This record gives sequence, structure tokens and C-alpha cells, in this order.
Amino acid sequence: MRPEKKPLFRRVNTKTHRVEHGDGGKSRWERNTKETKRNASSRGSMHKKHRHGLDYTPLYRFLLSKVGQDWDDVYSEAVARLDTEDPIFRMVALQPEDGERYVRTGESTYFSGLFVDEDNRLALVDPELTVDQMKPWCPCCTHTFNGARFTQSFEGQDWDQPKNETPAQ
Repeated sequence: MRPEKKPLFRRVNTKTHRVEHGDGGKSRWERNTKETKRNASSRGSMHKKHRHGLDYTPLYRFLLSKVGQDWDDVYSEAVARLDTEDPIFRMVALQPEDGERYVRTGESTYFSGLFVDEDNRLALVDPELTVDQMKPWCPCCTHTFNGARFTQSFEGQDWDQPKNETPAQ
């Protein structure tokens, strides 16, 4: 009997200080209104479909380690080890023109963007992009790119970060 492979996500403690859970409480303002009493279809669950407390860093590292390999094989192995396939497509674009140079996966965590090339192989959108080119956009966080800390320091740039460009250039 073969041992089962580890999942490509991990659970995070969501009860600690400063863990954001999105916006809640809106349903309490919508309950017992004239509209919900009149129309049963507008009544919904008070529980949204948020999935708090999951970290997909193992998935992103797995995908980076599979660059150059057949996409169908990589995809089938990843889906078998995940609870949902949605996080795969945060990093992987199926068309080259849809790919992004890097993907921000957390407050200060970045990974290389990937795409599926014409040979059905997983490829980097920008193979020349390195951690040495990345600049942090705030002074308070430890910024990482593909698991390595940024080598440049914060220089007091704007807080707004342009899409598809190296942070704070």
C-alpha cells in the first residue's frame, strides 16, 4: 500500500490577533426586513462561503517545482491533493497572454506567474524576474518572492502598487 501524499495546503490559526476574516455582519441588517418577509427567495444563509484559515504556499511551491513539465500531469496531481482547484488558477494562466509576471498571494508574499505554453508545458511568464529586482512597497513587512526575502530595502515609495509591474519601481 502506497502512502498518501500530503495535501498542497495547510490550515492556519485564525483565532490569533489581527487575523482578518473579511466583512461580516451584513446579513444581520438584512434579516427581518420587509423585503425578506415578503419574498422568501431573498432570504439567504447568514453564513457566507468564505474559506478562512487555508494557506496554499505548498501548492505554489509545488507548481514552481514543476516548471517545464506536462501541464496535464501537473494539474491532475495538484487537484488530487487539494480541496478545490481555484487556487491553482491564481498562479497559472491557461493562455500566455493572460499570464502575470508575478502573483501576490499574501500581504507581502509574491510568486512567479506561470502559464501553459503551446507544447502544454508549464512555463514562467517572466523567467528573467528575480528577487533582486523586487522592491518592498512598505517598511513594516518582510517581503518574499518565491520564498526568498527581498534583497532591496524600502525607499519610501507610494503605497499604491501598479498591476503587472515589479513592486514599487
